[in-house]
Amino acid sequence: MLLKRTLLDSAATIALVATIALSAPSARADDKISIMVGGYEKQIYLPAKLAEALGYFKDEGLDVELLNEPAGVDAENEMLAGAVQAVVGFYDHSIDLQAKGKFVESVVQFSQAPGEVELVSTKHPEIKSPADFKGMSLGVTGLGSSTNFLTEYLAVKNGLKLGEFTSVPVGAGNTFIAAMQQDKIQAGMTTEPTITRLLKTGEASILVDMRTMEATKAALGGTYPAASLYMQTDWVDAHKEAVQKLANAFVKTLKFINTHSGAEIAEKMPKDYYVGDKEGYVKALDAGKAMFTADGVMPEGGPETVLTVLSAFKKDLQGKQIDLSKTYTTEFVKNVK
Repeated sequence: MLLKRTLLDSAATIALVATIALSAPSARADDKISIMVGGYEKQIYLPAKLAEALGYFKDEGLDVELLNEPAGVDAENEMLAGAVQAVVGFYDHSIDLQAKGKFVESVVQFSQAPGEVELVSTKHPEIKSPADFKGMSLGVTGLGSSTNFLTEYLAVKNGLKLGEFTSVPVGAGNTFIAAMQQDKIQAGMTTEPTITRLLKTGEASILVDMRTMEATKAALGGTYPAASLYMQTDWVDAHKEAVQKLANAFVKTLKFINTHSGAEIAEKMPKDYYVGDKEGYVKALDAGKAMFTADGVMPEGGPETVLTVLSAFKKDLQGKQIDLSKTYTTEFVKNVK
């Protein structure tokens, strides 16, 4: 009788432990989030590493893992495969994916300008505008990446056809620089601090600058929301509490960027991000940090500009009805206290 009761008690205990084990992960699942960043050393994606450095994720009770992927398109693929829950990358992927029947949305809009520059190798002074790209090899972070999108738009806008130039995936930083030095690319699109490094050595010059609002409007015809935190819509709908916590952390980070100098921000970043030139890093940050929104809200008219740009060369979008309201949400950033 005693043995029977002991066995029953043991069974009950095992059942209770199993119930707790099964329920505990679901209670904590929202607090463990993996975010793939399309190159977190790039200044355009500064909010990701800065939020971590400032402790804002921990303040929200989140366990956030930042993973590095040099090309935004590869980060996007990781999210679609379920390997990560979110991406810090360009908003334009939300529009591109909807045309393919996949719904993702920008939850926090980091920037209102791409922060990108089309650089031309000083070995090729014959390239005076994107109209001169014919027959050239042009550097992009990855095929299908936002740098690829913008490069194709600039070429098509200036009278070229797709196929009259070659997009070469060269990443950013040292790999981009090496490709230009070796003449594997004659021009290419990249971000800070790669831009400053090549300008400082005199190996490249600026052809098209999209680091400021004014220059972006001139190049692309309007405000161009770029860097963002985006996720699959289904995941957002199922994890609203976690998404709100992420929005809280990132909006707080954007406010920090808008109220501190480049030098103060740089002090919070890993020292290897300076690539041996802290002065250049700070100068570039001071010149470009106005690209960041102050509140994470999608800039008015921005999605329409992005759709217009992508529709100029992407056959997937031509003739398709895109519901822009489903490519971003302001629900969470507007709830930030």
